[in-house]
This record gives sequence, structure tokens and C-alpha cells, in this order.
Amino acid sequence: MDVSGVSGSAQVREYMTRDVETVAPDDTVAEVARKIAGTDEHNGFPVCERRRVEGFVTARDLLLVDDSTPIFQVMTTDLVVAHPDMKVTDAARVILRSGIQKLPVVDDAGNLVGIISNTDVIRSQIERATPKKVGKLLRTLENIHGVELRQERRTVPLVKLMPTQSKVYADELKGRQYELEHGLAEPLVVIDNAGEYLLADGHHRVLAADQLGTEEMDAYVIVIDQELDLGMQQTAEKDGLDGLDDVEVVDYARHPLVETIERLQ
Repeated sequence: MDVSGVSGSAQVREYMTRDVETVAPDDTVAEVARKIAGTDEHNGFPVCERRRVEGFVTARDLLLVDDSTPIFQVMTTDLVVAHPDMKVTDAARVILRSGIQKLPVVDDAGNLVGIISNTDVIRSQIERATPKKVGKLLRTLENIHGVELRQERRTVPLVKLMPTQSKVYADELKGRQYELEHGLAEPLVVIDNAGEYLLADGHHRVLAADQLGTEEMDAYVIVIDQELDLGMQQTAEKDGLDGLDDVEVVDYARHPLVETIERLQ
């Protein structure tokens, strides 16, 4: 995880999960084990006396322990926690360097107010990086064509998208599918050229979503009211790119960047 791209002003309170499931110190190992087994989202819980955090317990802590053992005897009490006013960049560094996947978030009195995970940190980076990318493209188009454009956030149907990239790599699609299934995928960047939807950024995400049966996706849309003669659209038409079916999925070669890195090692 590269924390350099996370906005320096974003705070933990903006990205933490507020509705946190907890267990009590007097709960038994058997009770907590059943709770962990009953969810796909949690492999551990903060241990709270009322709302005050007393420890944290994970599935690993329960191994080889008698079912009747109270949780306060097996929980971790040497806790690393975050404060809601803490910068996300600082929380990211703690998560990265400690190997902890989730940080309880406590207020000044030590009461639990949320939890922030490595997934939340990644989401903060994605959401704050994309608008800059869109803004740069918008200003470039305005300067080239001498027009004033606007940006909107929309859900766009995949069937309407005209790709501007002729191929994607099969090995990257697996990673994009993981992001989509876990809610980590950043929005697409689309140009609405007077009703023609050009996919400017996000080809791997779109192809991965299409393979998963997704029909529409969240997108940042640059809106052009009066149709412009765009170079990327001309190139797409020249290459015969009318829809997603025209994009080649390259499954016989690895991404050039991967090959380059391996040669340098």
C-alpha cells in the first residue's frame, strides 16, 4: 500500500465504519467463535465493557483454548488504536508497518466510535485521486477545443460505452474483479460527447465488470453539449471499437510492465 497518494487532510472519521460489532470480556470462547463463524466479514472483534475498549480478539486467539474460557483471558490488551481526528495517512502508516488489518477508533475517553481497516485506507486513496485525473482531462479538452465543459457523477450503462483502448490483459482482469467484488473499484472516467459515451479510463474495470454480469457502473462524466471532433473517438472508430466485445482480452501474454520488472530483478 502506497500512502503517498492519500490526501493529507482526510481524517479517519471520514472513512471509518461507525456501526461496529463488539464482544464483551465475559463472553466465552465458544460464543465468540460462533459469531466469527457466522460472518464472512469479520475474523475478530473489539472487546468492550459498555463502549470502552478493553482489548481485541481474533480467531487466532481462540485456537486450542477451552470453549468455556472467558474472552478477557485470551484477548490482546496491548492495543494500537486510532483517533477520529487522526489523518488517514497516519492510520495508513500504522496499518502498513504493524501488519494490523483493522484499527479500533476511540475518542478522548477511550470509548469505541468506529473502526478503520486497510480497505478503508485504500478507498480514501482511490476516491481522492480520481477527481484530479478527471479535472486534468477536462482542462486539457477545454484548452484544445476552446470550449467550457462540466463534470458530473453518474451511473452509466456499460452497453453504451465506446472503448478507446483496443486490448486488455487477462491477468489484470482478475485483480479488477476482486476490487469490484469488495467495493474497492474507483469510478470510471467517461466523456459524454453529445450522447456518445467514450470510455477514457477504466477499460480493465469495465471488462471485469462485464464478465461478472454487471450492467452499469459509477463514473465521473465530462459532459460535452455540442459534439466535438475528438481524436480519441476518431482512433477508436478507425480501430473498429464500437463496444466492449471489440476489445481484445490478451490471455497469451503477460503485461509488459510485469515482464520489465522481472528482467530488472
